[in-house]
Amino acid sequence: MSKFDSNKVMPRYFAIAVVLTLVGIAVVGRAAYIMAVEKDYWTEVASRLVTDSIDVKPNRGNILSCDGQLMASSIPEFKIFMDFKAGGLEKDTMWNDSVDLICEGLHRIFPQKSAKEFKEHLEKGHKKMARHWPIWPRRIDYGTYTEVKKLPVFRQSKYKGGFHCEEYNSRRRPFGSLAQRTVGTLFGSKDTARFGIELAYDSILRGVNGKTRHHKVLNKYMNTTLTPPIDGADIITTIDVSMQDIAERALIDELREVDGDIGVAILMEVSTGDVKAMVNMRKCGDGEYREIMNDAISYRCEPGSVFKPASVMVALDDGVVDTSYVIHTGSGVLDMYGQKMKDHNWRRGGYQDINLARALEVSSNIGVSYVIDHFYHDRPEKYVEGLYRVGVNEDLGIPLVGYTPPIIRMPKKNSRGQYTNWHGTALPWMSIGYETQVAPINTVAFYNAIANGGKLMRPRFVTKVVKDGETLMEFPPVVLKERICKESTLKTMQTVLEHVVSQGLGKKAGSDLFKVAGKTGTAQVSQGSAGYRSGTVGYWLSFAGYFPADKPLYSCIVCIRKWGLPASGGGMSGLVFHHISEGVMARHIKLSIDDACDPSASMVPDVKAGDVMAAGYVLDRLGVKSARDWGGAAGGEQVWGKATGQQGGVRLARMEMLKGKTPDVTGMGARDAVYLLESCGLKVKLSGRGKVRSQSCRPGTPIVKGRECLLTLD
Repeated sequence: MSKFDSNKVMPRYFAIAVVLTLVGIAVVGRAAYIMAVEKDYWTEVASRLVTDSIDVKPNRGNILSCDGQLMASSIPEFKIFMDFKAGGLEKDTMWNDSVDLICEGLHRIFPQKSAKEFKEHLEKGHKKMARHWPIWPRRIDYGTYTEVKKLPVFRQSKYKGGFHCEEYNSRRRPFGSLAQRTVGTLFGSKDTARFGIELAYDSILRGVNGKTRHHKVLNKYMNTTLTPPIDGADIITTIDVSMQDIAERALIDELREVDGDIGVAILMEVSTGDVKAMVNMRKCGDGEYREIMNDAISYRCEPGSVFKPASVMVALDDGVVDTSYVIHTGSGVLDMYGQKMKDHNWRRGGYQDINLARALEVSSNIGVSYVIDHFYHDRPEKYVEGLYRVGVNEDLGIPLVGYTPPIIRMPKKNSRGQYTNWHGTALPWMSIGYETQVAPINTVAFYNAIANGGKLMRPRFVTKVVKDGETLMEFPPVVLKERICKESTLKTMQTVLEHVVSQGLGKKAGSDLFKVAGKTGTAQVSQGSAGYRSGTVGYWLSFAGYFPADKPLYSCIVCIRKWGLPASGGGMSGLVFHHISEGVMARHIKLSIDDACDPSASMVPDVKAGDVMAAGYVLDRLGVKSARDWGGAAGGEQVWGKATGQQGGVRLARMEMLKGKTPDVTGMGARDAVYLLESCGLKVKLSGRGKVRSQSCRPGTPIVKGRECLLTLD
């Protein structure tokens, strides 16, 4: 007989089934209630508990000069905070015991704020039980951060002590504002490039963000790296720090001298097109000059007479004229289609008859404009095509943001054969640098091509990208045009540009140490609809050229904008060019020790007048022969006299001293002259330094006790 009693067991199973069914219904009902009625509440709770995936920023790459010097680098900076809820009662006890020590320590690290002010500020946050209370309002460097971290409570972990920080990557330039517009900078803490190389190569410098997961484990928040960040690569630029410094100093000195408001200087390496220095200065409200705009690549203006070589090159290359072609410039004023074309010396009678080469040397507006108008008036498009051919209108494709290609308009005709964008004066004025828009970088690239045997190079700012000592990418020199003109034309232009400096208007740009070639430019600045002569006349002064002219290494352009006269491209911009070229070439000088020995140099010292007894003693010790002509002298007696050089030695002779008469102290040093005159009762005043050149009390005149005697030294 079975032991199973269904009458007893089945009711139990049924009861369990009913209970489970009710529980299931309750769960489903509760779930439905949560999904329908409490949906918004639990959605908000879930949003707070979702595991965060956080971007981790990589280290930004460095920007270096051509010789490896650091020009821009990222360093960590910190903003420090306090979480007063962290650590609970235990932390509160530590805080109350240590707050005075903490504030004293903060005052020592940040002396701008007293310990009392720190305490008031921190206690205010403590009362609020703030979770993210700023300890110091500004960012601090790593060294300062470690000092703060050593203070009581702050040295604890952030979960126990509450001290925590936010880390930023800050961009720093070790050379300050040097080449600032070229190197570029970032927008504050956003790690977003603003301009310059920083912006042009931002994707390379920036690197790739990593990913980390921020989640809570056992009441603590943990970060788990999902994808590590990839640091940015380093950029090697063409900038030479010392050349940049030379160019900047020379330009600022001249801007201050002439009261200019804009200054540009670009230095390029002829063979590669490497930009070794690029200076962009603007006068600010406080009178100081700073790099605000990259005018070297963006200030597109009428270049003036530095454009004339391009016009002459077109005419020579087309074979319509040669440099011996004579132009009658008359008295320096020529009527051209109702407008007066003037030479700079028209008030002095002009240049009369000169050939084309001389017209370029002296920058004759009439000489150049007459030739171009005479041979291209009926076909101006032929002339403009020539300008395009020689590369002055070339889009250089510079990677820096802000670059503006030149604007040199091409003549256009309508269906009836009439020019629609041209007028009679367009061609002559265009030939001398007006009615065109060219940035300084394009002008110097053109002159660089002349120096480079006719090869037009793209200006290069970056040579390669490196990371961890390995070259990732290289940027070789780029040739835009293999030849801008015929070989014969190029040789002629090189000779003429040398003559501009040696015997033309560009003499101040020259050097006694090496040959220089180039061209001056002085253009009036158009003020839009107001024209060229509204109020004070503005001038764009420039000098473009290269050096050494016989074996070119560097090309350079200097531009200055100023208002009012005097204004001279050769005398102002040319002078800056001179200082830059000599400063740069001085770096190339390598002297042999043998060069320091001059066999013809005299080893006889220059002896001042004065106590010839003392001079004789010194000469004996130096081994220099001295002839002495002063007769007997008692031991220790001073003998006043003069020294004259003679073959192989020095002749020392006594000076005649008349009692009661003013002695002759010319040629003496200051000490001997003052001693001798004041021992005679005169009061002595000095002006200058060196030997006495003149004395206000004439030698041989009667001595008046207390009389003042002025000695001028030189």
